[in-house]
Amino acid sequence: MPEIIEGPKLAALSCGKPTYLVVMLHGEGEKGQDMADLALGWAPGMIKADFIALEAPFRDAEGRAVWRDPARPGDSIAEAATALDAYLDAQLARTRLPASHVALVGFGEGAELALDVGLRRPEPFAALVGFSGAYHAAGLPVGAFSAAPTLLVHGEADGEAPYSGMLALKEALKSCGAPVWSFKRPGLGHEIDGEGADAAGAFLARHVKHQNPQHQEADHD
Repeated sequence: MPEIIEGPKLAALSCGKPTYLVVMLHGEGEKGQDMADLALGWAPGMIKADFIALEAPFRDAEGRAVWRDPARPGDSIAEAATALDAYLDAQLARTRLPASHVALVGFGEGAELALDVGLRRPEPFAALVGFSGAYHAAGLPVGAFSAAPTLLVHGEADGEAPYSGMLALKEALKSCGAPVWSFKRPGLGHEIDGEGADAAGAFLARHVKHQNPQHQEADHD
């Protein structure tokens, strides 16, 4: 089983023991620092949260970090999922936080892994956020979906992970009663823009801290 590597961390801005944890998975060929940079914008709204960016264990032909080994994509992504699951179990034991105070965020390949693992957890996390994942809704057994609130942020012009895949996953989640929202970014490719990052930050702050929104959360399909 591959080893999950901890990358950049951002400690809670408040004094005292952190009461929330956000674990972040970067995209294909990227680095943990890319996700940690997003956390800098989210931290002021979640001052009691620790943020941890993980580093993918495999390398592609160019030596870049990936969650899926190109030489054996199916086996390696399953191994990465098992390793991530074990890592999350260890974090819950170490921090003594309930699953309801933990969030999982990913971009691209990291989003696929985050949702695949997060939606199968025995106790639902506080929130799941996926940016621009190449989702395969047909491969997720409906009976395995957890009730974790999920936000899918996706560029409508994404050439690497089609927008239609996000819509298919959203419908699959809705069909089994899972709480899911989406945020469409018109004209955006395979990337995260400021508005998408802000929407994710607001979603995390609301659901991880268990705040009651003053108005119903809207979809942006």
